[in-house]
Amino acid sequence: QVQLVESGGGLVQPGNSLKLSCVASELPLEYYFVGWFRQAPGKEREMVSCISTSGAITNYLDSVAGRFTISRDNTKNTAYLEMNSPMPEDTAVYYCAADALKCYDFAEGFGSWGQGTQVSVSS
Repeated sequence: QVQLVESGGGLVQPGNSLKLSCVASELPLEYYFVGWFRQAPGKEREMVSCISTSGAITNYLDSVAGRFTISRDNTKNTAYLEMNSPMPEDTAVYYCAADALKCYDFAEGFGSWGQGTQVSVSS
């Protein structure tokens, strides 16, 4: 099973940028669809974005479309989530997830998860 480790979280001011990374090990990431999820305190985990194995197909949560960009570099076994113009409501723990079959829009569909990285948006 692919192992995932996220990094790049931290405190960011509204309007600035932050780029999260998700590095895979044990198996090549190129065989997996990759999703980024987030979970804020007291809320359910929600899908932020997902990318196909080749990177040709992406989808986004409506509230982040146009501000966040998902990408991947299969040669580096890494997926990314670039957060532009983050807002306080984007504050959450961000998780990357992988699955060999498809991009699911619900967390239970993904078989592999990272440990999460905290993103806090505040001035």
